[in-house]
Amino acid sequence: MINMRIAGGVMIAATTAAILGCAPAGEHPTIPAAAATPVAAVTAAATPTAPVTSKPPSETLTPLIQQALPNVKGKTFTSAIVTFPPGARATPHRHGQAFVYAYVLEGTVRSQLEGAPKRTFHQGENWVEQPGAHHVATENASETEPAKLLVVFVSTTGEQLKIDDPHQ
Repeated sequence: MINMRIAGGVMIAATTAAILGCAPAGEHPTIPAAAATPVAAVTAAATPTAPVTSKPPSETLTPLIQQALPNVKGKTFTSAIVTFPPGARATPHRHGQAFVYAYVLEGTVRSQLEGAPKRTFHQGENWVEQPGAHHVATENASETEPAKLLVVFVSTTGEQLKIDDPHQ
């Protein structure tokens, strides 16, 4: 199992990025059985004259399995646990052309897809995202308790699984 932080749209651990299909074509490693390396996001130091702004924490993705689908050429099944610390929010993003299924394992998560109302999902509830969907909001509804999702992707082999919106 590999842990990684998602910050600013960049998956920071290169090995994990490769495992999740973010590596250049031709690089498709398997998930090491005993790997467990948390990766901290790199933050810039504030200058004495610049105001210090507090950015909410982001989610952590822990891959569970990635497997090419034997009966659907060019498609890969990936499952992961996504952990949201208290008050954490994900950057608005897309999952490329992946079909996404999310199940709330713990806590409460608010989620909104473009063109749909924001919804609150509690432990035991789930949702799906169609290929190309724009995920405009995903956040832990609690400021004191963590939230955890099981997320399953069916994607084109080698396609990046999370693409954060560009900063305006």
